[in-house]
Amino acid sequence: MDADFRVADLTRRHAAQRGDHPALTWGDRTLTYSELDERAARIANALRADGVGEGDRVAVLDKNSIETVEVLVAAWKLGAVLIPLNWRLTASELAPVVEDAGAVVLFAAPEFAETAERVAVAVGSVVKTVQLGADYEQWLGAAPADDTGFRGDLDTVVFQLYTSGTTGRPKGVLTTNRTLSVGEEGAARSWGIDGDSVTLVAMPMFHIGGLGFALVGLLFGAHGVIIRDLVPQDLLDLIVEQRVTNTFLVPSVIGMLVALPGAAERDYSALRSIAYGASPITPALLRRALATFGRPLFQLYGLTETQGAIVQLDADDHDPGGPREHLLRAAGKPYPWVELRIVDPVDGTEVPAGAPGEILVRSVVNTPGYHNQPETTAALLDADGWLHTGDIGSLDAEGYLTISDRLKDMIITGGENVFPAEVEAVLADHPDVAGVAVVGRPDPTWGEAVVAVVVARPGSVPDADGLIAFARTRLAGYKLPKVVDYVEALPLGPTGKVLKRELRRTYDSA
Repeated sequence: MDADFRVADLTRRHAAQRGDHPALTWGDRTLTYSELDERAARIANALRADGVGEGDRVAVLDKNSIETVEVLVAAWKLGAVLIPLNWRLTASELAPVVEDAGAVVLFAAPEFAETAERVAVAVGSVVKTVQLGADYEQWLGAAPADDTGFRGDLDTVVFQLYTSGTTGRPKGVLTTNRTLSVGEEGAARSWGIDGDSVTLVAMPMFHIGGLGFALVGLLFGAHGVIIRDLVPQDLLDLIVEQRVTNTFLVPSVIGMLVALPGAAERDYSALRSIAYGASPITPALLRRALATFGRPLFQLYGLTETQGAIVQLDADDHDPGGPREHLLRAAGKPYPWVELRIVDPVDGTEVPAGAPGEILVRSVVNTPGYHNQPETTAALLDADGWLHTGDIGSLDAEGYLTISDRLKDMIITGGENVFPAEVEAVLADHPDVAGVAVVGRPDPTWGEAVVAVVVARPGSVPDADGLIAFARTRLAGYKLPKVVDYVEALPLGPTGKVLKRELRRTYDSA
């Protein structure tokens, strides 16, 4: 990327240079780059007429869709900031996110209209809701198609994704033109992505993995094929029928694909590579994936706070059964624009090669911080520009990073982050629960499964199904415990804190 890079210019440039090239496909609907640029301009003008301007936040509550990308591009043309919302969350979980963002407009798919209205009522900043579909088409169709001409500068915020801390407080990660100026394009080139690519956007766009991969297609002027609902057979059919060249998946989804009957007999001759992340891949699954697709795989490690991938395990390092099979346990090596340090999490001193410590990152891709949270930002980024990931890992003599644990107790299940404190707070409200601790246990399909270890109140009758049903009214489905185990007492340390490492050790060895 050059120093003049602005995401607001992407569709403008592609519309001028290759306007008839397909930009986005969902189902039987396809938009060219000219159509995408024009519709985004109309949306930008409609938003401006509604009083939305530079720096204002607009939120979208929808599964993966063309409309989400349209509103994203429209926001760029205004200098507004898109907030893609996690559609799996309940209204009570979404309201703190929308409130923190101060979103003034909330777009919602018809299936989420009721949730959106509840959020709008609860959050005073929302002055307008727009239901995607007929109302949306009428609203944008009445606006002029003149381009706004807005470009912004390198520090203009271009979107804001939300993550949660161990306290459950939402944190809006700021992404700017500057932080996107190197990472997305530089990483994607190694995967074989170019202007002729057909990229499959299968992961949710409220995550950096999904939105970032959609953005990769826009960067190159590629054709992005969008998956709205992740149905393994449909996904596999699309890879073949749309002649997909590149995609990003989590290992659990790769496992679902290769397990489908006849998967290995399909035609994947157009496929160039599969990138994957959120968890390592097992040698057994890698062998099946290579035998099925016959194409390179790349492992990625990154954070929302680094705009996605900062470390990559190259295809040549995927060597199941070979002398370098041990590298499958590694996350890979940092990109040339990324510096890594491993430090003692207590005193901050650098540790020797091979020793574990907290992973620190310094790079142009590091977020400038969290929206309206200076204290949290100060804990994330030190004075020298090092970002504290909260992950524990080690760097070997060859420069390969291996992640061994997390400073936080976060559980990653099917690529989704689950914070135990949030789940524990809900379960603890049940009248029959005297104590509860939530941990993750290894799971062959999802990477980790959520486990609730519960102490029942005296005289109550333990009911695992009832407890899960109780939590279901307040938590998204992926946060619900897969297993509830009742115990007489939780293991406590000398200060009375639950020793989660002992619980995890129990399930790791189970």
